[in-house]
Amino acid sequence: MNTHPTLLKALDSVLVIVDMQTTLSSVMPENEAQSMHESTLSLLEAAKKLSIPVLVTEQYPQGLGHTEIQINDALPDDAQLFDKTAFSCCSASGFMPALEKTGRKQIILVGQEAHVCIMQTALDLTAQEFQVHVVEDAICARKTEHKFFALQRLQSQNIIITNYESVLFEWLRDASHPDFRAVSGLLR
Repeated sequence: MNTHPTLLKALDSVLVIVDMQTTLSSVMPENEAQSMHESTLSLLEAAKKLSIPVLVTEQYPQGLGHTEIQINDALPDDAQLFDKTAFSCCSASGFMPALEKTGRKQIILVGQEAHVCIMQTALDLTAQEFQVHVVEDAICARKTEHKFFALQRLQSQNIIITNYESVLFEWLRDASHPDFRAVSGLLR
């Protein structure tokens, strides 16, 4: 059966966690940061079960700190970490070669900030012919309106706006999937 080309496939997905760092998270609205962390943790657990590669970036870690401990502890052993100073992950040394090495074309973006690093990364990846899915309940910005307008701009550029539950169910595709119970248990 043919499926819609924008439905996620576990075998074609890469989860990219953008700049979920201690100092950045501390200046986000508390409820937005909590949603971002919880959604990301669920996606990470599913990614581990389904063997989905995970790439992580840190924006200027000497000044903004490292990846949140909760997120870092949940990373799969083979997750790759990239330091960056450019806002787009695509400009981080080694990021694009690592992404291309996966051979996968569907990128799931989570992290912060929506209107800066998420937006620039999504636009650059789309320009390189990747299909980008931005997980709206797993991103945040210091100001709600910045996230709102970033999502509008991204959607106008044919970048897919989704949520963590949709990602999980698209990765599974069927309740008969062997990991259905474990992955559906990640819903909050």
